[in-house]
Amino acid sequence: MLMGIVHCLMIIVVVAVAMFLAYRHQRLLRERAQIMRDAIRHKDFSFRLPTRGLFFGEKALQEALNDLGQEIEKQVAHSEVESWQRLTRVLTHEIMNATTPIQSISQAYLKNPDIKDSPFEEGIQAIHDTSTGLMAFAESCRKLSSLPLGGAAGDRPVLTDVNMLDFARRIASLYPDLTWNIDIPADFILQADENLLRQVFINLIKNAIEAEADTIGLTPQPPLGGVLKGMSPTKGGRGVQGQGLSISNNGHVIPLDVAQEIFIPFFTTKQRGTGIGLSLSRQILMMQGMTLSLADTPQRGYNVTFIIEKN
Repeated sequence: MLMGIVHCLMIIVVVAVAMFLAYRHQRLLRERAQIMRDAIRHKDFSFRLPTRGLFFGEKALQEALNDLGQEIEKQVAHSEVESWQRLTRVLTHEIMNATTPIQSISQAYLKNPDIKDSPFEEGIQAIHDTSTGLMAFAESCRKLSSLPLGGAAGDRPVLTDVNMLDFARRIASLYPDLTWNIDIPADFILQADENLLRQVFINLIKNAIEAEADTIGLTPQPPLGGVLKGMSPTKGGRGVQGQGLSISNNGHVIPLDVAQEIFIPFFTTKQRGTGIGLSLSRQILMMQGMTLSLADTPQRGYNVTFIIEKN
């Protein structure tokens, strides 16, 4: 009799524990769903929730949602670039049409001896200077809209296997006053247009210097010690094909409200900045099947980390 009661109590305890664990597990799943729902509501598709502690089916679903979030983020970025590209083409056309005759006429008046040292000279000079500034702005628009995201094969960049360690050392030699921490394997290869990729690096480094950075860090993306997706020997045994790079610096921290705007064309916090450097860099990389993003969490020891990653 006593043994029967003990067995019943043990069964009740086991069932209660199982029910509690099942309830807790379902509550955690509900919290995950809420996190992803909030992220999508705020247009943040970079969420990547861990899969530890999930059953194999739930783990597969979470991995699919993580990958889907990243893919949506890339597609949104691509659509934004295309939209801004179309808009800047219109801006360029209208500004150039309006300011070219103003600049030409005002310049002709300034060369007229009757205008020299007259009461009209200062006003005409102001008109000329303003039109010249608008022309410079239009030229910035032209740079942003002149790079195609696709189209004819002749318009596309020429992709080659770039040894990133050699590439990084050549970039570092251009900025000897900076401290460089280059943690890239000797056989790490990234398929890219080297000339265009160099321009992206120069833009990122110039921004870091303007943010008072004195140290730059370069590591594979994902970092060493992680799993490098797509890493496989290249033809001829020239190295391993990389997925991307992390470019970090110890400059000023980018505030959250600014971080959400930095890839918008013409957005800048600098008094003399044009605001096209990062948007142009993102567009250059998209031409090569890559993305440029700001990491939510910088690499350890740095304040800012940008990620270049293949689609």
